[in-house]
Amino acid sequence: MAGGRRGRGLGISALVVGLLGVVLGIGAFAYGRAAYGVSSVGGESMRPSYGQGDRVVWERVDGSEVRRGDVVVFTPPESYGVDAPLMKRVVGLGGDRVRCCTLVGGRERVTVNGRPVDEPYVYGGDADGTHTPYDVTVPQGRLFLLGDYRANSQDSRYHLDEQGGTVSADAVRGRVTDDRTGPALLGTGLILGVVLVLVGAGLGIGFLAVRRRKAPPVPPMPWPARPMGS
Repeated sequence: MAGGRRGRGLGISALVVGLLGVVLGIGAFAYGRAAYGVSSVGGESMRPSYGQGDRVVWERVDGSEVRRGDVVVFTPPESYGVDAPLMKRVVGLGGDRVRCCTLVGGRERVTVNGRPVDEPYVYGGDADGTHTPYDVTVPQGRLFLLGDYRANSQDSRYHLDEQGGTVSADAVRGRVTDDRTGPALLGTGLILGVVLVLVGAGLGIGFLAVRRRKAPPVPPMPWPARPMGS
């Protein structure tokens, strides 16, 4: 009886632990695919923030959720001549007036709505890069995008004849994040799910082993002696 109870306990434990691992692993994988993307930087336009070959994680957000200063991954218009997602920084949102450049403290600065933008991320401190002035009012639902390496970036400045060089907010696929907490938790959940599945499999093997183990033979009861002469 004790062996039977132990076998049933192993079987139930194997089922519960295995199913929990499957649910946890599939859930973490599915949520990670839905919430995040991973890309490899293909050029130098975002130096010094991100160099060619860097792997970046981006969270999937709607274009209406991005803010000035965010780095976004987006699908470029056909005029860019690039059939792959690009990565640029959001400088202007719908309704903003973006101008370049204004001399402030001996340095050229991009202004948004008349205010100089503090851009510590631009390569070499050069906020201009091309020495070509522009003055754009960003249409609603669109974004004005620039690379951090202004002298080496194909961005909104080169497409000013198409709605001021702006890109539709609907083209945004995600926002680059340096916070690895979410992906790390999802990765931990996926690993834990795999471990639980393996533990469940081990318990299942133990359950089968107990079931196949032969019970010790029980000696037959002796027949009662029959009385003489009966």
